[in-house]
Amino acid sequence: MNNSSRRNFLLHTSMAAATTSLGIGCSTTYHTNQITNHRPVIISTWSFGKPANELALQTLQDGGSALDAVEQGIRLVESSGNSSVGLSGNPNAAGVPQLDACIMNGPGHRAGSVAGIEGVVHPITAARLVMEKTPHVMLVGRGARWFSEQQGLKTNDNAEDKKRYEAWLKKQKQNSLNKEINSDNHDTVTLIVIDKNGDIAGGCSTSGLSGKIPGRVGDSPIIGSGLYVDNEVGAAGATGLGENVMRYCASYQVVENMRQGMSPTKACAEAIKRIARIDPLGMNLGINFIAINKRGEFGAAGTQANFPYSITTKDFSEVRKGQAMSASHQKEGGNER
Repeated sequence: MNNSSRRNFLLHTSMAAATTSLGIGCSTTYHTNQITNHRPVIISTWSFGKPANELALQTLQDGGSALDAVEQGIRLVESSGNSSVGLSGNPNAAGVPQLDACIMNGPGHRAGSVAGIEGVVHPITAARLVMEKTPHVMLVGRGARWFSEQQGLKTNDNAEDKKRYEAWLKKQKQNSLNKEINSDNHDTVTLIVIDKNGDIAGGCSTSGLSGKIPGRVGDSPIIGSGLYVDNEVGAAGATGLGENVMRYCASYQVVENMRQGMSPTKACAEAIKRIARIDPLGMNLGINFIAINKRGEFGAAGTQANFPYSITTKDFSEVRKGQAMSASHQKEGGNER
């Protein structure tokens, strides 16, 4: 073999090895949804995310940015009467809805969030203002409320309605044996947008765990836990029991999995499997994830069977089911055998 042939052989061999290490061209059981030619793409948690997605798409079509689209879509859910998002959300143990929200913009890698905020109609807008109007990333409690008022945001303290709290309390007593995490007692709207140029933004908003101790904060306003956006790679967001997400910075894990070449669905599933291998709860974590990558591929996975997520493009808008994880995945991988 002459020197030229040897160089060509080594070049092709190294390229093939690199491709294999990234998982490109390898068979996989995870379904990949690639719609690169159909950007923009909007993905959100749960079936109630579909109208939010559609408003986000309209915002883009009207000339708004990906960040504008995220904010407008989530504002719709916050004012829709949802029992787990906005001031209509289930109260804490003291009878007061305490809200959490965050927003993150891929270009510039900037973020803002609010936590434990009371009486503010649109916490997602408060989070955006933290990002754009302050040098900070997070404001909490009374400070977040004060800042929101200074920025002229709408407030409504009638959310502490005694009759509504009593009705909620009665329902809690009736369902005291039901510990399942679902869209009836615990939820988050997480919405991610990739625009026609490939720029990505995302946001979360929730009233948190029903009946929580006042001051409890879950994963939703924590950058890297409830949401993470990397404009070079993609974005991921979570819904479910926040404590089981935030202890692992799980949305960041999902994005890093995509950075290594995994599809969005596989990236979500592998993050869950990694957590389940080391967590005493195993697959009983009550956590679900959505993700989208730079190419416009999207997917979802969760420990909840039939976890629904919403996906919207200019060509279709529908609710799909994420990859269901089960206890059989818990011990996969590693060298424990």
